[in-house]
Amino acid sequence: MVHQDGFPGFRTRFANRCHAKLAARARSATGFVSQPEPRTIGAFARGKQLIAGNFLFAGHLINAPDQSIWAATPPSQEFAEEIQGFVWLDDLASVGDGDARKRAQAWMLEWIDLFGRGGGDGWTPDLTGRRLIRWINHAIFLIAGMNSDQSYAFFRSLGQQTIFLSRRWQAATPGLPRFEALTGLIYAGLSLEGMEARVDPAVKALARECADQIDAEGGIPTRNPEELLDVFTLLNWAAMALSESGRQAAGAHIAAIERIAPTLRTLRHADGGLARFHGGGRGLEGRLDHALATSGVRAAANAGLSMGYTRLGAGRTSLIIDTARPPRGAASANAHASTLAFELTSGRRPLVVNCGSGAHFGAEWRKAGRATPSHSVLGLAGVSSSRLGASKHFGAGEKIFLTATPQKVHLQKVVEQNATGVVAAHDGYTPSHGLTHMRRIELTTDGRDVSGEDTLAAVSDSDQARFDRAMDQVSLQGIPFTVRFHLHPDVDAALDLGGTAVSMALRSGEIWVFRFDGRGELALESSVYLEKTRLKPRKTKQVVLSGVAMDYATRIRWTLAKAQETPSVLRDLEGGDAAELPS
Repeated sequence: MVHQDGFPGFRTRFANRCHAKLAARARSATGFVSQPEPRTIGAFARGKQLIAGNFLFAGHLINAPDQSIWAATPPSQEFAEEIQGFVWLDDLASVGDGDARKRAQAWMLEWIDLFGRGGGDGWTPDLTGRRLIRWINHAIFLIAGMNSDQSYAFFRSLGQQTIFLSRRWQAATPGLPRFEALTGLIYAGLSLEGMEARVDPAVKALARECADQIDAEGGIPTRNPEELLDVFTLLNWAAMALSESGRQAAGAHIAAIERIAPTLRTLRHADGGLARFHGGGRGLEGRLDHALATSGVRAAANAGLSMGYTRLGAGRTSLIIDTARPPRGAASANAHASTLAFELTSGRRPLVVNCGSGAHFGAEWRKAGRATPSHSVLGLAGVSSSRLGASKHFGAGEKIFLTATPQKVHLQKVVEQNATGVVAAHDGYTPSHGLTHMRRIELTTDGRDVSGEDTLAAVSDSDQARFDRAMDQVSLQGIPFTVRFHLHPDVDAALDLGGTAVSMALRSGEIWVFRFDGRGELALESSVYLEKTRLKPRKTKQVVLSGVAMDYATRIRWTLAKAQETPSVLRDLEGGDAAELPS
């Protein structure tokens, strides 16, 4: 049994280990059918840090310059999974010198000694698929200089893992884990002698997964943009591997790639990074562009809804809004209460952001990052637009799903002479307060001005009765609300014009000014920016509009515009975010 959140239960873990041990007795692979070409791309800086003994995974840093990566006691389950998946091999291969090869070979052979007979946390279908892809991608780097015993152990383990995958891929959770498992199986079946019979069943299974998991909008159930990029990358790799071996990917496989590409273009900001929603990050520098180029799909960004997001773009400005219901059920394990939140990027510089996923910084940060106040959107005091349910333990992990999400999200596009925009609304606060949140956002055709309007309204008679009861509970003092605009850490913000505006300077030299109209108070408060490549959350600021809903309709308007002296075109060559690695 595989639990719906993806964490294997006891019976699944037991079955995985039994099949891993049985696979070790089967006939092993003896070599490669063809010389594999590496497709995964690592980070040179991370590779150098690994060589220095700095192991940074899942938000934890272990400094062990004289120890193997396997000697470190994993501080979390996520840490253990990251090292078992061997993605760090990409980083060592990007360095590519003698020291990097020495460590890669030693750690790979040590893994075979420690875990090759079915032990450890790495015997799940998704981790095995991830590991196989790396071992095959970097085989030339790994086996150079090996003696015959080491080479035999390497191929024997490759064969064992391939046989394990052929028997256990169905135990992977549908979605990214199963895509990883099947792509790894296709890779191995095409590359290794004696494993060809595993290819056709895996190709058919991958086609079924594409049809089941990739919707008509080119999206996935989790609505996580970075996870969509991971799936897209795997599908590209599998299609390329099949093509290079003289085979063709199935029609459903190719159709999924063609649906995903324009969706990812919609979810890409002006600086090339992905919108950060529902547990996803910006993506590694250049990875999205590389994946889109590799796919060969030239379709432009979608004009309509893409995986539930709406993109407004003009001039140098991109604005991406979450305009659909949050993921539900098993798909909501990493989802956020971000309905109607937006992010804004100007040129190469993110300006308005969401805090991001705190999963790598512990349970409390994870929970905080998912709440509505961690997003650039209106929220009621003490209430998120979607609620987090009780934590549930599954195997070695814990998951918290979204409950009481908005049931309806209305969306209408706005096209005017000098601007485009959206009007959207959700009913996430109706059950508790009788209030519907409506948000109108418009972007001028030159990309220099954003105008917004947030409204809380008790629409129907029943909503008004519920609002009256909520007012009674606070002694008619009103329902407090805040409209938050989280800023990227590189933005230098200050209150201006006697506290009635906020000026924001980007490193490019652009100046943006925030103003508002309506009954409310403006403040500049502390915030955080959460990135999985960092050791700790980054300090930043947020613009906060505070008000109180006293009537059946409360409206507050705001604008975010480039200062008049800011030119429309700037030369901005400085790089963006860099991973925080120990020196």
